[in-house]
This record gives sequence, C-alpha cells and structure tokens, in this order.
Amino acid sequence: MAHCTKCGAAVADNAGFCAACGAPQAGAAAGAAPIAAQVPSQMAENVAGLVCYIVGWITGLIMYFVDKRPYVRYHAAQSIVVFGGLHILLFIVGAFFGMSMMAGGFAAFGFGAILYWLVLIVSFVLWIVLMIKAYQGEKFRVPFAADIAEKIFGKN
Repeated sequence: MAHCTKCGAAVADNAGFCAACGAPQAGAAAGAAPIAAQVPSQMAENVAGLVCYIVGWITGLIMYFVDKRPYVRYHAAQSIVVFGGLHILLFIVGAFFGMSMMAGGFAAFGFGAILYWLVLIVSFVLWIVLMIKAYQGEKFRVPFAADIAEKIFGKN
C-alpha cells in the first residue's frame, strides 16, 4: 500500500488523491483525469443560445461578452438587435401617443394603444419562437435583424 507524499496517510495504489488531505498522488492511473477536468465548465450550446433570449436584449448582451462560442454569439447578437429595437420602438410609440393623449387627441391615443399592443404581441411571439429555435440548435434568422446584427457585431 502506498502512502501520501504530503501527509503520509495510507492511500490505495491507484488513488488519484489522498483521502485524508486531498493532495494529488503521483501513482494515479495513467488514464484518470483530474476531477476539475471531469466537470463540464460550460453549459450546452443550445441552452446558452436559449439563455440569450430569456430577458431580451439584456441577457443577449451578457451572453455576448461572457460566451465566445460562435453559435451563442450569433444568438446573443440577434437578441440584442431584435429586442433592443423592439424596446426602443415600444418606448417611442408609448411616448408619442401618450403625449397625444395629454394634448387631448383621444383618436390618436386609440390608434397608439392598438399599435402598442400589436408590437407587444409580435414581441412575445418572436420571443417564444427564438427561444425554441435556439434550444433546438437552429440558427433561425429574423429577416432584417440578423443582417443588422451581422453588420454591427460581425459574422459569428
């Protein structure tokens, strides 16, 4: 029986680490990988792609800087452009037609409310579709947004 080189405790002949102190042992089997190498360090690409869309452009921005894999960066860039653009559009529609309401234009406000809800519904449907497609491993392209994302962030 072998002994630990650090603490002197008895260890099995093929042990990779000492049970008493946790020190790595030189007598470990040649094919055994260290424990740190056995634990996956990243989530699967399809799950990371889905995460890019969970909170819209915010998680897209976070994942763009955190994960450098091309598949994940593609979805992160698309998320930033799609949901960032929709966020800005909702703000503009809400501000413009909200101001018209304050100025006494009830007809314009009614049109604005319909437009606002239409953009919200489109955003929700697009959010669900993009998350599903990313999880399925597809590089689904939103027609104009994917081209804009490639121009801004480069091809991924």
